[in-house]
Order: sequence, then structure tokens, then C-alpha cells
Amino acid sequence: MAISSHSSLTENNVAELICLQTHRLNDTGWRMKQKALLAENGALVLSNFLNKQALSSLQKEAQAGLADAYFNPQTHTVYLSKPDPDYDESHIRNRQLLSSKGCICDDQIADSSVLKQIYHHPLFQSALCDILGEEKLYPYADSLSSVNIHYARKGEELNWHYDNSSFAVTLMISPATKGGHFEYVQNVRKADDGDMGFEATRQIIDGETEIQRLSLGAGDLCLFRGRNALHRVSPVEDNSTRQLAVLAYNSEPGISLSSTAQQTFYGRIGSVAPA
Repeated sequence: MAISSHSSLTENNVAELICLQTHRLNDTGWRMKQKALLAENGALVLSNFLNKQALSSLQKEAQAGLADAYFNPQTHTVYLSKPDPDYDESHIRNRQLLSSKGCICDDQIADSSVLKQIYHHPLFQSALCDILGEEKLYPYADSLSSVNIHYARKGEELNWHYDNSSFAVTLMISPATKGGHFEYVQNVRKADDGDMGFEATRQIIDGETEIQRLSLGAGDLCLFRGRNALHRVSPVEDNSTRQLAVLAYNSEPGISLSSTAQQTFYGRIGSVAPA
């Protein structure tokens, strides 16, 4: 596992943040059970992962950050790539969907934050490595991408897409009280084999396929395999604000989100930490 500058935090410290009585991060048997569940379902929800005081602190922090969030409604394909001229504009490969959530970035989140303490903690990273089957986990090299808080207000959403990475780690801070559901369909494409699942993808986008929905409450941690699973966050339907933390890791050191992606998602380009 990767050791960070926050490695002086002890298990006692993390017990003030995470409910270790339920989520036994230091127990190999517990880790292997979660790994099997993730492999079977493509998604793993660890309910009430945060202790109540830590969750309350995080919710106050996230609400305060909303005023500084960058919102940039944009269109994209489900493949999060440029249109392919070999297909018509109306083809599912090139069909444009609108996403409209906002976010604050890593450099806007204090090192003392609950999120940063958990993200950098060796015990948390070690447990993630075992559950995800990764040798080590590393933060992004750029100053923006490692820890984000995403916001979705009334009518805002994250539309259907596939992830480029093999896994995602998120922490629900405050769900919407109506709408804002995490919806997905497993095993739609086989990206590593070059099978983009065009027809199955189209059927989902056009509402012809039954979808699955994850129920995420405040303080729940979610691990998700989104590379071949089509997924979205549906529009928020009332005046609540959905607030979700994204804890982004890489399996190799020194990786930055592309400058184009940073400009698109964050409205600016961050600095890169020295090697």
C-alpha cells in the first residue's frame, strides 16, 4: 500500500471517523468477504461507514463548499470520448448526453478534513487494496483530482457513461430527498476485448432495459466497477442538493488527469507535485 504524509494517523484516530466495529478494516477475513461481494455484484456498499460525529462534520464542510463549486453543464458520449466519424451523429457511439453536476477540488478541501484523513490513512488504503485486488494505491499527481465533492441540485444529473478506470470509490455525504439515484446495468460492454456493446447500450439509454439502483444513505461508502457497467445519477427532483465525495486513486504513481479533462470538469488546471 502507498504511505502518505498522513501516515502518522493511528488506528485509534481512524476509529473516531470510521465505524470499525462494523467495518473491520484490519480483519483479513472481512476484507476477503467484501472482495468476493464486489466481484459478484460489481458494486459494494458499506452502510454507515462513517461515525455520526465524522459525518456531521463532513456534511457541514460540504455545505460550506457549495458556494465555491464549479458548475459547467456539458454534453458527452457514454464512452466519454470524441465522436467517431465512422458512425452517424445519431448512432449510440456518438449520441450526446447532458451532464450538469458541479464540484469542488482537492485543493479546496482542507488537509484536516474527514475526507483527507480517511483518503490518506494507511489502514483504509490497505483495506481498499485487498478488496479491489490492487498492489498499491496512489493519489493523482495533479493538485485537483484526488479528492472531490460533487454537487447536484434540482434538475442536475450525471448522465449515462462508462468509466475509464477499473474502479471508483465514493462516499455519500447527503443524498437527495427525491431523485438523484445511482442507476446502473452490469456487463454491458467488454472494453478490453474491443466490444463496445452498442445495441445493449442503446437499449438502456432508450429505456428498453431493466436497470439496477443502489440505495446510498448518508455516510455510506461505495466501491463500483464502472468500466463495463453503464451507469448514471438521475436528475435531482426537488430542492435538496445531492452531495457525494469521490476518492480517486491510481494503481501507478505520477499520474495526472489530462489538462483537457481538468479544464472541462474543474474550469482550471492544477499544479503537479514534484516527483
